[in-house]
Amino acid sequence: MASLPKVFERIQTPRPSRGPVAVPADSGFALRALPQEHVFFFAKKINNARLVREPDPKARGACWNAIGAACLAVVAFGAAMAPQVAAKMEGYKLEALRNEQQRLLEERRALDLQVAQLLSPERLEKLAKEQNLVTPGSNQVFQLETRPDGAVAMAK
Repeated sequence: MASLPKVFERIQTPRPSRGPVAVPADSGFALRALPQEHVFFFAKKINNARLVREPDPKARGACWNAIGAACLAVVAFGAAMAPQVAAKMEGYKLEALRNEQQRLLEERRALDLQVAQLLSPERLEKLAKEQNLVTPGSNQVFQLETRPDGAVAMAK
């Protein structure tokens, strides 16, 4: 301890005296004695590794009460958030239905275009020529009579 100042030597070594330390009155650093300055506390290290804690019956009930309160809070939070979550989900479904409607409209337009191309007079004439079909004569055409109720009668 040769490197430590004198002040630390006084702190590290226990004082054998039980009374207050007397400081000469003629020094400029005289202080009053501190209360309980003569008491020395010795701290002993205690190893409690072998000790077993005795179970507290009240602690188990308090733990279950805390778990129940937490579950109740989760349920309350879920009940409060359920309408907002349901609204979000319905919004997603609505948007999906709009997208599907748009897709179906585009598909319908494509099918209408395809039907128009298949039923075009030029294509029908081409098919008729390929299959050796001719235009019927006037004596081969039969006009059907319509009834007043809108039904079509059979040919005569």
